[in-house]
Order: sequence, then C-alpha cells, then structure tokens
Amino acid sequence: MDPAAVFERVERVAAVRADAAAGADTIETALVALREITAWADSQHALLVGRLAEHDSFPEQRIASAAKMSLGAATKVTERAATLGATPALSAALDDGAITASHVDVLTRATKQLDSALRGDLLERVDALADVAVAGTVDDFDRRIRLETKRLQSNDGMERLERQRRAVRLRSWTDADGMWNLRGRFDPVTGVRLASTLDHALQALFAEQTPSESPDDPIEKQQFLAAHTLSRLLSEQVEEPGDPGDATVAGRSIGGHPGRPEFVVVIDADAESHDGPVAEWPIPVEIPPRVLAGLAGSADVHGVVVRNGVVLHAPGRLDLGRTTRLANRAQRRALRGLYRHCAIPGCEVVFERCKIHHVIWWRHGGRTDLANLLPVCSQHHTKIHDQRWDLTLGPDRHLTLRLPDGTVRSTGPPGRRVA
Repeated sequence: MDPAAVFERVERVAAVRADAAAGADTIETALVALREITAWADSQHALLVGRLAEHDSFPEQRIASAAKMSLGAATKVTERAATLGATPALSAALDDGAITASHVDVLTRATKQLDSALRGDLLERVDALADVAVAGTVDDFDRRIRLETKRLQSNDGMERLERQRRAVRLRSWTDADGMWNLRGRFDPVTGVRLASTLDHALQALFAEQTPSESPDDPIEKQQFLAAHTLSRLLSEQVEEPGDPGDATVAGRSIGGHPGRPEFVVVIDADAESHDGPVAEWPIPVEIPPRVLAGLAGSADVHGVVVRNGVVLHAPGRLDLGRTTRLANRAQRRALRGLYRHCAIPGCEVVFERCKIHHVIWWRHGGRTDLANLLPVCSQHHTKIHDQRWDLTLGPDRHLTLRLPDGTVRSTGPPGRRVA
C-alpha cells in the first residue's frame, strides 16, 4: 500500500468520524480502513526495526524510547520483524493491510515452541499459507498454524535425517584469486561431532594468542581462526594423550576425544514440575530422538545443577585462580548450565559460539574463577575491550552493563527454563 492509499483511508476515517448521521455499515467501512492503516503502520515499524537491528546491538532500547513502550513490547516488535523477514508473503500482506500484526504474532509464538529445524520447516510452509491469513481471523490463522505444527511434530525426524544424510557433500575448488576453497554440507549428527571437535580445538589453539594477520572484525576473525583450526586438524596428526578424555593437536590439549560430542544435562532446581526439579538436555542441532539415544552412548555426558544464577553442582575444577588464562572444560560446562546465549542483554548468539570473558580482565589481575567468567559473543567481546564497556557481575550473576554514552542496562540472574 503506497502513501497515497494510506492517506485516502485516513480521510475516509476522518469523514466518518465527522458524520454524526453515519450508519453502522458506514462506520464498519471506516473500521476496515483503520485496520488497514494500522497494519501498514505495523509493517513500516517492523521494516524500520529490522534496519535498526543492523546498526545497533540493543535495538530494543531505542525502539522502546522512540515508541514510548516497554522493553518487553520492544522485544515483541523485534521478534515480529524477524518473522516478517523470514516470510515475504506475510510481509507483503501486512504492508497491503490484508492481515494484522496479530496474525504475524501467532506465527512468532508458534516458532518459539519448535526446535530450529522444525522452525525452518514451519516458516517455509507458512509463506504458502498467506491466503489463509488474508481470508481468516487471527483465531482462524492460529488454528491452522497449530495444525501445521502438529503435522511437523508427528514425524520424529527420521525421514528428514535420512534425506539430510543423502545430501551430504564436500567439494573443493580454486577461485580466481588463487584461493583454495572448501565447502561442505553435513547431516546434523555428523555436524554435531565436527562442530564439537572444531570448537574445542579453536579454543585450545587460539585462546592465548592469535596470528598477527588475523582480521580485526570479530566475525571475520572467528571465521579466520576456524579456517586455521580446520587446517591444523586436517594436516597434523591428532594423538591421544595419557589423560583419558583429552586429545591434542600439535602438543596442545583440545579437551575431549576428536569427533566425540559433549552433552550437558542441565537440572534447574527453580523450574519445579509436579515431581521436582526439571532437567533439560540442550544440543546445538535438531536430531531425531532415536538417533540421539544412540549418539549419547558415545558422547561425554555431564550433569550441571543450577539455581537462581548459582551453580550448585558441576564436575571438575571451577576455580583456577591465576594459574591459567584459559577457562577449562569444567568451567565452560558450568556456564553452559546457566546461559543459553551470550550474557549481554538482548543478544541471541548461542553459548556454543561465545567466548569466555574475564569480567575483571586478566591483564588487570582478574582470576580464572567461575565467579569472574561470563560467556559473550565475538562482537560484544570486541566492544567490551575496544569500546570500554564496563561490566559488573553480582554474586547471583546479576549483570550491570554501563555503556560509554552513560546508558546503564542490567539483568537479573540467568534462568534456564524448560519449554
């Protein structure tokens, strides 16, 4: 809907409001016009929010200030923008005033209840169901989305996994710049093994020092280090040391058997069910239950018990003092029990892609103790060090963030809740 069409509807609403003799049918047409205006405005709002997110690490704060809404409402708008970005047909329908923002929010709520693989499948299906949203009410659309969700969940994922296994590919080529390229696509079971080995090796090889030619951009830097880690893993012999459960690359421990994933079972003592504390088993990719059961037999499985920001139990040494700068695997497991994502408020980068940051910096005498460690993504880690973001972590992991412009943000203790 272009601005001229929006203005025409505004004039129609104003005319009906000014007409004291307007009948019910006339008032109804004005209400339809008002709905279309509102939908168009919500569409523009979402588009602007999507653009703002490209420039601001915390768009919710600016959104809340500009719209005079709460941070919770601002978060809802950012989620709506993400949903529209993934469903072009729904986005176009909202812009035309054919559906409402509430239709979009129905889909957003549904995707939150699904694992990543099924979430993508639902979004693919929904874009073909835009006509259902256009023709029906929010309740009608909600019922259809629930039906599609049930259909997706009725399959345990084995058919999808078999299709993914058949689609595994690896190819290499030399490009015009003379660079040797490698591209692979792997099923999630293979992927969880490869990702585990690559992540552990990267942490061990480059936690203390990175190559001088490493790029400054945090995302590019991580990709650079990942490429060099893969090169080392492929070109150098991986040997099993005397200590069970650890492997080495070029004499350095990468912690764990190569290709062997690690699962952390998190027991949240605050998330009470009818029978007591609730446990969850977070894994980074979607794997069918029957395959996951077999995979667990060859994985390293550890239990972590948390309550209100405090680790009640986690295996291994959690306080290393000044003996080493690098967090050990026990500390990473404990932190994974507390945090799903980067600890910076509003950041959705998953824990597995985070660095372990010393709240009191190592160079300033900070200790490698659990109480001084925090998972942060590469982008925010760079901002903490280069832009002097100031972090304060309370004993219950209440985090206070002070930005250079004077802005202060804070969060309560991290919580792990089972859906």
